[in-house]
Amino acid sequence: MKKPVIFLAASVTLLASLLAEEKWAPAKAPLMTKWANDVTPDKALSEYPRPQMVRKDWLNLNGLWDYSLTDSSATAPSDFSAKILVPFCYESALSGVGKPSIPNERLWYRRTFTLPASWKDEHVILHFGAVNYESAITLNGKSIGIHRGGYTAFDFDITDALQPGTNELTVSTWNPLRADQDNAQVLGKQRVKPGGIFYTGATGIWQTVWLEPVPVAHITELKITPDLDANSLHLRVRASAVSKVAVTALDKGKVIATATAAADADITLPIPTPHPWTPDDPHLYDLQVSLVQDDKPVDTVQSYFAMRKIALGKDEQGRNRMFLNNKFLFEVGPLDQGYWPDGIYTAPTDEALRYDIEITKKLGFNMTRKHAKVEPDRWYYWTDKLGLLVWQDMPQMFGGKDGALSDEAKKQFEKEWKAEIEQFYNHPSIIVWTTFNEGWGQYDTPKIVALTKELDPTRLVNNASGWTDKNAGDIHDTHHYPEPWCELPEPDRASVDGEFGGITMSVDAHRWNNDVFGYGSVLQSNWLVTRRYQELFKTVYKLRDDRGMSAAVYTQITDVEQEINGLLTYDREVMKADLPIVSAANQGKFLPLPPNPNPAIVPTATEEPQTWSYTTDKPADDWMKPTFNSADWKTGKSGFGHDAGPVHTLWNTNDIWLRRNVTLPANLPAQLAFECFHDEDVEIYVNGVLAASAKGYISSYQQLPMNAEDRAALKPGNNVLAVHCKQTRGGQFIDVGIVKAK
Repeated sequence: MKKPVIFLAASVTLLASLLAEEKWAPAKAPLMTKWANDVTPDKALSEYPRPQMVRKDWLNLNGLWDYSLTDSSATAPSDFSAKILVPFCYESALSGVGKPSIPNERLWYRRTFTLPASWKDEHVILHFGAVNYESAITLNGKSIGIHRGGYTAFDFDITDALQPGTNELTVSTWNPLRADQDNAQVLGKQRVKPGGIFYTGATGIWQTVWLEPVPVAHITELKITPDLDANSLHLRVRASAVSKVAVTALDKGKVIATATAAADADITLPIPTPHPWTPDDPHLYDLQVSLVQDDKPVDTVQSYFAMRKIALGKDEQGRNRMFLNNKFLFEVGPLDQGYWPDGIYTAPTDEALRYDIEITKKLGFNMTRKHAKVEPDRWYYWTDKLGLLVWQDMPQMFGGKDGALSDEAKKQFEKEWKAEIEQFYNHPSIIVWTTFNEGWGQYDTPKIVALTKELDPTRLVNNASGWTDKNAGDIHDTHHYPEPWCELPEPDRASVDGEFGGITMSVDAHRWNNDVFGYGSVLQSNWLVTRRYQELFKTVYKLRDDRGMSAAVYTQITDVEQEINGLLTYDREVMKADLPIVSAANQGKFLPLPPNPNPAIVPTATEEPQTWSYTTDKPADDWMKPTFNSADWKTGKSGFGHDAGPVHTLWNTNDIWLRRNVTLPANLPAQLAFECFHDEDVEIYVNGVLAASAKGYISSYQQLPMNAEDRAALKPGNNVLAVHCKQTRGGQFIDVGIVKAK
């Protein structure tokens, strides 16, 4: 009789799962990743969310929740008639909603759960990985607590609010996306109206929600500090009640050290002949911690640690450098903003989360800068395990700088910064804390650096990545686009370039929208991107040797929405450069480039700067004719201009006239176009015939069509290409080539 009952139970479970899936489908989005197909309500980030403090029992609350929208000031919704997939934010396709941000509305979540019978004698902790931005929690009609801050984990002991059988959990969230001085919010790159370097908001729950049973006396926190020089590990175990703790360190299953001490005491474990953690050899030790009462373990957690040291040190020339494990390691990494086209702030799956770190390693990087965002614990677990150094930003607050913010805004910023450092302190991959970026929300910088050092004296502090250095911390960080640059090392600080590059390439069918933002010309091929990348990194390694640069951060690992300067497209489908050549360049090795498979018929400066004759004085009316004598004109390399494009020859007057002789092959393609970057008005002549013109300016190379008459003016052999560009204000640039039309 038991088999039919078991079969029926399984059938009911399957039916419930199928019904749940029928109620959910991804919303429409401009792009999706390949991992989106693996997302279902019963498989929404189902991995254990806290790898550095693991207990065997837990209950994942990810999945379909009811949701409702109200005015931001409302105290309760009128109904819960819609579904949302947690932990994907409201704006994301994977949430099933995928609508624009709602700064003037409150987002309400509701779901029920039933606890396992085996938890009946335990306390129950409700965990939130992260909720953006303000959240109020209610269980069975009882207020549990309120949390502010969108980037770090928080939890509540909900034992007293539980009831037998079904429990109803409600979460009220509000993400104001606010950037005024009095109410400035830590919001990173989120915006109500995305554009340029700012992106879609991420409202509501965006990391795993879960339940955990613990005994009355239980471990609440581990603080793990390696001391490589002393061959030891320092550990502090915090607990909910005064108790004794027993600690065991293991290396590949073998016990190497044990200790017992009172909870909240400083424990030192000897680590004989430590195996240092490096990006090339990310060796991790296991750690078991038990809370003991009456000589019996009442609570046990599993963790891990690494033996590594980050500090400043002097090179052979006496220059300050960033040292890993008492040796200079030149750090090269990408800017990583952690956005996803289908999940916005949340990776579709743990496999996707891991992929970003794996591809960063395959590209030859040994570091990454986590920019304007904080990731789930599992992301840092993968950087620990796979071996990737991390520079961790504090997400930006906006609304002012140098004291223009309210005291309330500053207090909230410091509260969130403290929570970030404390949550991720144990991850060995994190080696740098960056307090501010480019002056955004910057205030009292020496004070914030001192606070950071007080919270974590074991890591380096980057006081301000970019243009607002305040002579504090361990690092002087320069941003310089597109070419890399750095200041010289100082007596007590190392020198780095925290952002450079931004090579831009558009890949059809892998774009978020039709907007284009980058830090240079839009290159048209993998070959051009690869060559440009190699050129940039030749400069990087020259700066390492000549100016004492300790690290370089290339912008960026993937496209993000309209910002198309990633090495990969936003959906992670297309690598824009040759991976082996890029990987070698990141390590200071410059492989020979293969021949350009699609060379331009007449190259622009993106392929190879070309020599033109030019003048900025108005020439005779026949200046564009083949018979015109331009012997008294100057010569220079393309492109021409300033503050725009790849300038090789300065042009800063209102007008410029250019000429050059070009040799064309006999077998020209039938359809040709001018490849042109003009700022502003341009006229292009071929053999004295006006072949193309355009008004205004563009910010990257684009094709100007060549009609049949223009095409007929071209002939095999020698031709004269002549260009006039007129400028009225701002930056300026002109460069012209001929290519096969798209």
